[in-house]
Amino acid sequence: MKPLLILFLALVASPAAAQDFPNKPVRVVVPYVAGGNADIWARTLSQKLTEALKQSFVVENKPGANGGIGTDFVAKSAPDGYTLLAVASGPIVVNPVLYPQVPYDPVRDLAPVAQCAVYQYVLVTRADAPYKTIADLVAAARAKPGGLAYGSTGIGGGNHLAAELFGLATGTRFNHIPYKGSAPALADLLGGQLAFMFDTVITSVPHVRAGKLRAFAVSSAKRASSLPEVPTLQEAGFAGFDMSQWQGVLAPAGTPRAVVQRLNAQIVKAMRAPDVHERIAVQGGNDIVTGTPEELAALIRADLERYGRLIRDAKISAQ
Repeated sequence: MKPLLILFLALVASPAAAQDFPNKPVRVVVPYVAGGNADIWARTLSQKLTEALKQSFVVENKPGANGGIGTDFVAKSAPDGYTLLAVASGPIVVNPVLYPQVPYDPVRDLAPVAQCAVYQYVLVTRADAPYKTIADLVAAARAKPGGLAYGSTGIGGGNHLAAELFGLATGTRFNHIPYKGSAPALADLLGGQLAFMFDTVITSVPHVRAGKLRAFAVSSAKRASSLPEVPTLQEAGFAGFDMSQWQGVLAPAGTPRAVVQRLNAQIVKAMRAPDVHERIAVQGGNDIVTGTPEELAALIRADLERYGRLIRDAKISAQ
């Protein structure tokens, strides 16, 4: 068969295949342990897609290597739309620039489908800490370079990168204490072992409302909907400061464009549903942000450059 005829038949068949998609269960890989922020979001979305498309969207957790194991699994799966990746931005835009060897290329091996949400971090201290303002915290750090300890969920995590960006923005050095999760770091902050932390908004809100934590500013370009009274770091005088994490769906590279577009339309519709907004935004602390596959692709390229620059400037090492 001539190449042009093959191409023509493929172009004709693609929309028809998308009309029949899905005709069997779809696997949704979450590259983290069950029960976390991304897992809850992915399960909520999968349930909506199951209802809308009359086929099961089944979540499978494949944690490990900071999300890299599940991401690599999807990157090497058949490009037919039946294996999807529900992921936060770290494995896509941080791992490839932080680790010397990553078995997948986020641009070459994965096809963006849709952005779904963003979540922010909030700069917090204990309510009874001596730092009443950001200026107080910065002054204390400058008086004792490397003396103020902060916690994170691990090297390369979003709250680690937010603190490193804060250090570059203020010309200060801090003592980074990595933990195996947000809960133990937050416990040490509340216990007085840490000076401050960039914590996820949703986990800090109860402590802020209870008067146990003082919230200085959020890390994103826009205020968090669950902490609307807290300014952004940009509003606090740090021009251009933006450290938020996006959540989105990707497929293996080569997935038919018509299938990607069908998935995108259904995902965007699902994320805008009132019950999803209640679960993900109101209860989960994420802000719903959707868009086209092309917009997510552009975001990935921009973030790879941005995080690469931050990791180089802050001299962050995976070791």
